[in-house]
Amino acid sequence: MNRPTRLKPLFHPGRLLVTPVALTALRENGVPVISIVLKHIAGDWGIVCDDDRQQNDLSIATGLRLISLYRLPDQTRILVNTEWDRSSTTIERLEDVVPDRDTREDRPAHRRYPAWPSVTYAQEAHA
Repeated sequence: MNRPTRLKPLFHPGRLLVTPVALTALRENGVPVISIVLKHIAGDWGIVCDDDRQQNDLSIATGLRLISLYRLPDQTRILVNTEWDRSSTTIERLEDVVPDRDTREDRPAHRRYPAWPSVTYAQEAHA
């Protein structure tokens, strides 16, 4: 008998926050928010690079920030970030967090947390 695969959560995501732009992108692509959250809490880190994947696996045990990155059908990249204390999980468009090099100086620097040191974070793991 075939049973459906059950996703086992690896951590509690805390309060869920979704930016309006990310919510619009998910809706336009027919991707339910819950599907992104379930992947993230089950340890499917999406298209992050191998270093970030290893860091996330370590962060499960040590209580550090967790980061996932998913590409939607229209190529929009969705960033999921769970804080170190598991108080909240935020879903945002990557482009709103790590701006392109050409527009970096045009954007205000008022983030809740610092963006990653460089645009190289936007590099994806290649399957």
